[in-house]
Amino acid sequence: MAKSMTKKDIVMKIAIDTNIKQIDVKKVVQMTFDVIIDALTRGEKIELRNFGVFKTKSRKGRMGRNPKTGAQVPVQPKRVAVFKPGLVMKAKVK
Repeated sequence: MAKSMTKKDIVMKIAIDTNIKQIDVKKVVQMTFDVIIDALTRGEKIELRNFGVFKTKSRKGRMGRNPKTGAQVPVQPKRVAVFKPGLVMKAKVK
């Protein structure tokens, strides 16, 4: 299984590559994530060219099933965050 990259790993890589203090990089990375989350909360779409698009999608309510008991349970409608990779990302990950 592939190794997971954490926010700390991202901060360290950027700090090493740019020679900027980790604390400063961490602030910028966290602010970037916060801006994305705030925009999604407001229902906005975030388009990052060659990277991808973040947006929210509404899911309808439905009947689910409790895996332990097998009993049916209602699942409420909700909004979820979705990500669609851009062409450059698709090509490189492929």
